[in-house]
Amino acid sequence: MSKKNSDRPLGRRSVLTGAAVVTGGAALSAALPASARAAVGAPGAAGGGVGAAALADLVDVAPQDARYPDLVRGTNQRWVASPERVRLVTTPDQALRAVREAASANKRLTVRSGGHCYEDFVFNKDVQVVVDLSAMNQVYYDTQESAFVVEAGASNLQVYETLYKLYGVTIPAGSCASVGTGGHISGGGYGLLSRLMGLTVDYLHGVEVVCVDANRNAHLVKVTRNTPADTAEGARKRDLLWAHTGGGGGNFGLITRYWLRDPKAQGTNPEQALPKPPSEVLVQAAAIKWNQITQDSFTRLVRNWGTWHEQNSGPDSPYRSLFGLLKLNHVSNGQIGLITQMDATVPDARGLFDRYIQAVFAGVSAPLGAMTTRMGEHQALVQFEEPRRLPWYIATDSLSGGSPHLYGKYKSSYAKKGFSDFQIAALYKHLSNTAYRNADALVQVDSYGCRINTVQSADTAVPQRDSVLKLQFQTYWTDPATEAGHVKWIRELYRDMYAETGGVPEPGPVNDGCYINYPDKDLGDRAWNTSTTASWESLYYAGNYPRLQQAKKAWDPTNFFHHAQSIRLP
Repeated sequence: MSKKNSDRPLGRRSVLTGAAVVTGGAALSAALPASARAAVGAPGAAGGGVGAAALADLVDVAPQDARYPDLVRGTNQRWVASPERVRLVTTPDQALRAVREAASANKRLTVRSGGHCYEDFVFNKDVQVVVDLSAMNQVYYDTQESAFVVEAGASNLQVYETLYKLYGVTIPAGSCASVGTGGHISGGGYGLLSRLMGLTVDYLHGVEVVCVDANRNAHLVKVTRNTPADTAEGARKRDLLWAHTGGGGGNFGLITRYWLRDPKAQGTNPEQALPKPPSEVLVQAAAIKWNQITQDSFTRLVRNWGTWHEQNSGPDSPYRSLFGLLKLNHVSNGQIGLITQMDATVPDARGLFDRYIQAVFAGVSAPLGAMTTRMGEHQALVQFEEPRRLPWYIATDSLSGGSPHLYGKYKSSYAKKGFSDFQIAALYKHLSNTAYRNADALVQVDSYGCRINTVQSADTAVPQRDSVLKLQFQTYWTDPATEAGHVKWIRELYRDMYAETGGVPEPGPVNDGCYINYPDKDLGDRAWNTSTTASWESLYYAGNYPRLQQAKKAWDPTNFFHHAQSIRLP
């Protein structure tokens, strides 16, 4: 996922409302006329009633096809499969047919949305059929549901561009532009607006899924918050909807479409159906040099970061629109970075921003300068050395990053408070270790909390609703022959940081488990998870796992959809 050209055209089918099509970013207006807001058709209709751009039939790509190498791998170059075929679909009917034929033939099937899965859940040695949803990427308004439809192949940036430029609204989803919404939303979804608005799934109004029953028959199921729950079938459907509020992809069926609407929204005006982002934001990307800090300064910085978030993560905090990404890079990178975005329109925005920077870097010996190196998925951002006030959409586009040509290994955790001295010492030990050299190895610590934590743990399948920080451990490389050394480094860092709780972030006073959208198969390996109480299931789902298992039993009773860490049948 390389940095995008800011004037690239919109996706071929991404800006559709009813029969209207707007392409190339031209002729976008604040809202389309009512005549263009045609209601979607019956579930399963081509493109949901807006199939003018849909292909008449699904596309089969076999191994001899020149496109095959591009379609059998994801963003992480570690995972390359050799399926019998890749089936590209553009409508729910085509997706239904692809699943039906695979189920009938007892073929192992997986589903790709954006291709960003960190493990081999989609591209693995056992898969025989891959269903690729990337061309099924419409975003439009459904007048029957008074909600926005997002097809599962749409990317984050396609969703943002359509919702904002046509309607002035958005969702608090991820910062990476090319991530597909099919997996992102089903795993919970969060991003730079989440402290202000909550998680993406807090706006999930409905979902349409191709499910496979006990007789291996495939069928299309639609459920929304309007589906009555006063019958056994209605309750069963509502459990399917709940399972997609953080249960993760590849568990219950093939997701074709989502419906998104703010539960507090009133009326039928699409411009009121979802929250509005700030019109302008402050953006800064600053850095300090590794060779100018001591261990004491490193400790002070990480402690300051945790303390600030403990003190400023309440739901009504004046800092609820501020989201930061602290990039604790390996010493061989040369820098430690901090990227921050905040609503520029709140009272005393610049004063609040400056006081935040002062608090985070208080007592740190190194001076702040420009972010001149690549840090994880972000390229150097020297243009943001000083805070800049930018329109929200331009900032969103500018801060997206990615690395489609790299191999990678990832881990995650949530934190309810700042890190202990023990944890900070483990971070410093591994990040400053010169025996390991990799400028593309880091621990990114993201802001969390505020409005995210106004939802109860059981209200969605995402149980982590009282954390203030979220961590993503990352290491990247280009030579596959060096994989063992990079994986060893990140495993040992993670084990040592959580050594007090069995090598994993066992939920407790400080830690709160892991994020299913950053999957890590090591959590199920006793060599790396020695906790007596925290299984991979409880680390991802905590007390919500039994209900997810019941949804699995109801909607995928033969375990047709599965992967290494999919929901297990009860």
